[in-house]
Amino acid sequence: MTQSGNPDKRWLDPEAKPFIEFRGVSKTYEGIPAVRDVNLSIYQGELFCLLGGSGSGKTTLLRMLAGFEAPSAGSVWIDGVDVTHIPPYERPVNMMFQSYALFPHMTVFDNIAYGLKRDGIAKAEIQTRVNELLALLRLKDFGRRKPDQLSGGQRQRVALARALAKRPKVLLLDEPLGALDKNLREDTQLELIKIQESLGITFIVVTHDQEEAMTLATRIGVMDEGYLVQTDEPHTIYEYPSSKYVADFIGDINLFECLVTGEEGSDSVLYSAEIDATLEPPSGLSAPLNQVLWYAIRPEKMRLSRAPVETGNVLSGVVHEIAYLGDFSVYWIDLDNGFRLRVSRPNISRMDHFAESWDERVYVTWDVDAGVVLTQ
Repeated sequence: MTQSGNPDKRWLDPEAKPFIEFRGVSKTYEGIPAVRDVNLSIYQGELFCLLGGSGSGKTTLLRMLAGFEAPSAGSVWIDGVDVTHIPPYERPVNMMFQSYALFPHMTVFDNIAYGLKRDGIAKAEIQTRVNELLALLRLKDFGRRKPDQLSGGQRQRVALARALAKRPKVLLLDEPLGALDKNLREDTQLELIKIQESLGITFIVVTHDQEEAMTLATRIGVMDEGYLVQTDEPHTIYEYPSSKYVADFIGDINLFECLVTGEEGSDSVLYSAEIDATLEPPSGLSAPLNQVLWYAIRPEKMRLSRAPVETGNVLSGVVHEIAYLGDFSVYWIDLDNGFRLRVSRPNISRMDHFAESWDERVYVTWDVDAGVVLTQ
């Protein structure tokens, strides 16, 4: 995974001043909560992603930052100023919409220059800014074209250039790559990172696409039912989810309900009736007897073998299904009690004639510290 770079990681400095703050922000529509008591600090120069499914509250939160929606409670701050009651056109932000909203009758140059002309910027300054953006976004040869003469990726870059033309302190992007095909979307993600880093502007991206958020973000805020449920760097969110929801929403996961049945040394012992097995949890886990917990393990952290292994956690089952996905294969393993595991394996060689096959009995193993134990 490639991530947008932020070498100083200001969010780790307790004395660093946030650039954007949501302070106890909530939003309700006719009594129905859309955003619930969100407290969030974003720092200057971040490429921050709000990630969540439909109805999670991520777009509503973005619209409150833009000024298109007013909070029902709480306040919104930008660069030390309470902007909660400041209209959108007076905030130092600009927004790029998913539809791009380009004017079809205008050239690329005029689309980018539109906001500058409305603000009464001098003609020479408009020329300079637009030409700089055409060069930055690799559109120098397209200034005289109309939007219908451009590819999807080119239209996306024109919309981005127009949003950047007024030199906002914050750029808000609502599902900016959703209309692009997979290959173009991946290329554009990398371009977006380079543009953001070269300008140093704070970008806030709303997306439902986990892979997109993992690729782009310095940090991710995961939302669910209006709550901000976890905020952290992509690696931490993936490897150490804070809840069952985050573990299940970000990537693929095997999740077992467990009960604390005793202690071995200073560590708790877990039993899962779902897989009918005693599990050795990550080192250092200490929980009260009979507490219900959930054990989470990523498919790529598990190994398959035909013979049992004496280390770590070991389960046995039969290969139910195999999916070849190019760079890796997914194995669905039915345990003896019927529970189905998902195990993934990289396809290192072109043809592996010795790989485990359908209906074959196998052993699934993983290292003790490869899993995560969750309390909620």
